[in-house]
Amino acid sequence: MIQQLTSEAIALLKQLIETQSFSSEEDQTASHVEEWFKRYNIDYNRTQNNVWAVNKHFEEGKPTLLLNSHHDTVKPNSAYTKDPFKAIVEDGKLYGLGSNDAGGCLVSLIATFTYYYKHENLKYNLVIVASAEEESSGPNGLNSVLSIIPNIDVAIVGEPTLMNLAVAEKGLVVFDAVLKGTPSHAAHPNDDNVIYKAIDTLQWFKDYKFDKSSEALGDVKLTVSQINAGKQHNAVPADLSLVIDVRVNDAYSNAEIAEILQKEAPVTSIKPRSLRLNSSSIPTDHALVKAGVAMGRSTYGSPTLSDQAVLSCPSLKLGPGDSTRSHSADEFIYLKEIEEGITIYIELLERVIIPAHAGIS
Repeated sequence: MIQQLTSEAIALLKQLIETQSFSSEEDQTASHVEEWFKRYNIDYNRTQNNVWAVNKHFEEGKPTLLLNSHHDTVKPNSAYTKDPFKAIVEDGKLYGLGSNDAGGCLVSLIATFTYYYKHENLKYNLVIVASAEEESSGPNGLNSVLSIIPNIDVAIVGEPTLMNLAVAEKGLVVFDAVLKGTPSHAAHPNDDNVIYKAIDTLQWFKDYKFDKSSEALGDVKLTVSQINAGKQHNAVPADLSLVIDVRVNDAYSNAEIAEILQKEAPVTSIKPRSLRLNSSSIPTDHALVKAGVAMGRSTYGSPTLSDQAVLSCPSLKLGPGDSTRSHSADEFIYLKEIEEGITIYIELLERVIIPAHAGIS
């Protein structure tokens, strides 16, 4: 059955690649996921573009494990040399937009859920969510179904980790900052030119270090990612805007980061767009982590954001593929990575031991 599921998972991934599914435009890929569930006679639900199901013999009182990955993609960048919407297999690689992030993870988790769907007397319940709007952190993604699906005790979030165990993940706060100066005609002297003032401000952001580091996630990473000022060559603008991307470790809450920057940053104003994308982690003595380590998988802290950010339960990021390929030109995943991913997922869930009527811990 595993061999059949692997073959059909790869076929599903090819369908997903060849179906445009930018964030908020995932209706057709959601339909492809529905077709899988119909083919395997799995009772499922669809909430907007999120498709989800629970195992056939779901039992109240047992802990519940969420399997989650997303089927939306970013837009392809201009450096592609292959058609991003064509599933191309070359030298054991499957090319195409979303193949690595996170189609390979999604189809591997769907195959794993299907493998266990009809099993009786599972040690825990299973819920799978093929989610939308992960790439945009939109309002109609995984966060929108958490109040609808059964309460979950722990989650595996499928993102490319080379099937190693991402036991922690940085959160994200994006800030909009404004620096003000004195507007003037460019021909006249101006000692308060906001663009020149920005030189020191940018150096401050470049050099700034948050005090607390994390064993799993290292330092908070602060990056000025956008700058904008002026509308014409002969006028010094009154203000300059900055966008600052802050990747938050588990030593700070997002609110603490905002408070610190609002107090210390040398700008006129700085405001967070949202504080909801928190860092996440799972204890290293958690049953899932111990089972993965026993299988020879290594642990690490991930610098990239995923749907873990909207979960309040312990969560483990784990999936086939390599994060460094995500959002890259000519994105690909090795077919053998999908095969390995399904096998490891199935073995991991088999190994996890959970005391009766207890949370997964």
